[in-house]
Amino acid sequence: MRGPVALLAILAAPGVAWAQNCALCYTQAASAGSRMIAALRSGILILVLPPMLICLGITWMAYKKRNQFNEDHEEGLLEERSQENISN
Repeated sequence: MRGPVALLAILAAPGVAWAQNCALCYTQAASAGSRMIAALRSGILILVLPPMLICLGITWMAYKKRNQFNEDHEEGLLEERSQENISN
């Protein structure tokens, strides 16, 4: 029950609350020229790219290994059953 209520509260929050910025950063960016704005944009990309790639790598590894333990367990059971059939 808390999940839908929390989601509704987040969606009902005004957009201005999400757009809180440092006043110094805002004034510096507003008074900057086009070269500074381009540098700021590229800096944002540089800071966002490594964490995003790390998360994608972890997700990819989890996807690739998702059934490893189940397959190992099933292979062990199959080997045990085949050994029992051979001994019988």
